[in-house]
Amino acid sequence: MDIVWDGITRPESLPEDAVKIRHALADAAKSYNWPRVLDLLSENTALVNTARLGGSSLYAPLHQAAHGGAPVEIAEQLIGMLAWRTLQNARGERPVDVADRRGHRHLLDVLAPEHKHVVPIGVLLALQRHFHAVIRGRIDRQLPGHRLKLPELEPLLELDRPHMWFPVPGMYGGFSYRLKSSGVAAKLVSESWCRVVDGSGQRHEITSEGSQLVEEGFV
Repeated sequence: MDIVWDGITRPESLPEDAVKIRHALADAAKSYNWPRVLDLLSENTALVNTARLGGSSLYAPLHQAAHGGAPVEIAEQLIGMLAWRTLQNARGERPVDVADRRGHRHLLDVLAPEHKHVVPIGVLLALQRHFHAVIRGRIDRQLPGHRLKLPELEPLLELDRPHMWFPVPGMYGGFSYRLKSSGVAAKLVSESWCRVVDGSGQRHEITSEGSQLVEEGFV
C-alpha cells in the first residue's frame, strides 16, 4: 500500500466522525498531551502527518512536539509512526527548525532529517513546482475552491520506496507519484485518474525543466 499525502484542509470534505478525530488529535498535540496523542494515533496512524482542519499554522503532531520541547522519546515514537521530519508548516519550517527556533536543543539530533535519496534542493523545488502545475491543470477547473494542500516532495526522500498516493476528494481518484531517479537528473513520474471516468488516466514525466504528458487513456 502506498503512503498517502493527505492534503485535506476543509472539514466539509470529510464525514463528521473523521472530523472529530482530527480535531481531537490537533487539540491534544497543541496542549502537549502526548499520552492522548499517542493513543489517538495508535488507532489512526494515517493521521500522523495531518494538521488541524481549517487551521492556518499547518502544525502536524511532530511540529507540536518540537514547539513544546517534548521528551526525545515522544519524538522518536512519532517518527516510528512515520511522522516526516521534512514536513513543512505554513511558515516553511520543518520540526527541526521549530525546535531550533524555540531553543529545544535536546530535540535537534532526533529531528534532523535523514534522506535516503539525494536530490539537490533547487532541483527538488523545480520538480515540485511543475508537479503542482500538473495537479492544478487537472483539478482546479473541476473542483474550484478545493483548498487542498498540494504534495511536498521532500518527504519522498525519507522513504525507502519514494512513492506516494495523493487522493483528491470529489475526483474519485487522484495522483500516484514516484521519484524515478535522483541527483541533478531526478525525474518524478505522476499517474492520475478518475475511477468513474473511462480513459481518464494520464501519465506525466516531470524534470526540473518541466512536465511532459507521455501517456493517456489507460484508465
